[in-house]
Amino acid sequence: CDLLKATRACEQNLQWAELTYLYRHNDEHDNAALTMIGHSARAWEHTAFKEVLAKVNNVELCYKGVQFYLEEHPTLVCDLLKAVVDKVDHSRVVALVRKLHHLPLVRPYLLSVQETNTQAVNEALHELYVDEEDFDALRKSVDTHSAFDALALAKTCEAHGLLELRRVAAYLYARNKRYEEAMELSKRDRLYKDAMRTARESEQQELAEQLLRYFVEIESPECFAACLYTCYELIRPDVALELAWRNKYLDYAMPYLVQYLREADAKLDTVHKHCFPPKKKTQEGDDDDDKSAFDTSGGFGLGQTLQIEYNTGVGAAPVGMMPPGMMPGGGGMAGAVPGMMPPGGAAPFG
Repeated sequence: CDLLKATRACEQNLQWAELTYLYRHNDEHDNAALTMIGHSARAWEHTAFKEVLAKVNNVELCYKGVQFYLEEHPTLVCDLLKAVVDKVDHSRVVALVRKLHHLPLVRPYLLSVQETNTQAVNEALHELYVDEEDFDALRKSVDTHSAFDALALAKTCEAHGLLELRRVAAYLYARNKRYEEAMELSKRDRLYKDAMRTARESEQQELAEQLLRYFVEIESPECFAACLYTCYELIRPDVALELAWRNKYLDYAMPYLVQYLREADAKLDTVHKHCFPPKKKTQEGDDDDDKSAFDTSGGFGLGQTLQIEYNTGVGAAPVGMMPPGMMPGGGGMAGAVPGMMPPGGAAPFG
């Protein structure tokens, strides 16, 4: 009861510093914060305000305290945000700071909470990086954190006058599968190496061959050869050979053609071995082959009787056969009687 009377007396006497002390002593942190904000000239003290704001029950007082610091103590706002970092919504803080046009003042705070991968925080930092032309930090940020509007950032960087920021724009287009836009931006800035990488990452044959024809149009044989090397798996050999032959770039295309022929030959050799595997010779198979050489069951071979006939005329007897009417044993004609003369009157032998 005495504390309540003292509080009312301090309020009536406009003793704001004393009133703040009484609120803190009585654990009325919300009232203490409001008193320091409303009467900062006499009641505010930085360390005390941080302690009070970290203990308030009404979270809205935290945002009110941030706004109060941005208006009256902007150099201390990051220190205040560290004290209430676990209580505030980072997106709402960024919106509040952006509204008051004090975004650069809270850069340390944004860096400390970027690990939460909040879209508002990421985009606020990207905006700062673009304004400061810090392309290295921007590239690292887009690689590390994914929560941001990549196409909007790409369009912003595309219109920038710094070449490295336009490279970041092409990188963002390619990462979001806008390969054609990325290639056109790289060709416009004569970043041909980036254009080749984009064509290779796209895995689109049409884009790779389109880039190859572009190098022919600008009469750059060195880039022609480099494109054949970088996009080797995407460019058809007939297209490469035709462009090289028609534009006298055969010397620049020869490494590509040699490599292609070597790989084609290796693939054909693999297919041939798969389709026509070598026969495995076994001992049993060798014995069968030896026996077949002496097989007399058919055809010519050892032990087979040759049936050769003498064709001496009509009715000729085969070799080994007796003529008709002849007796075996060396005798004369069959049916001849001893003592009888043969036809023709010839006398028989004595």
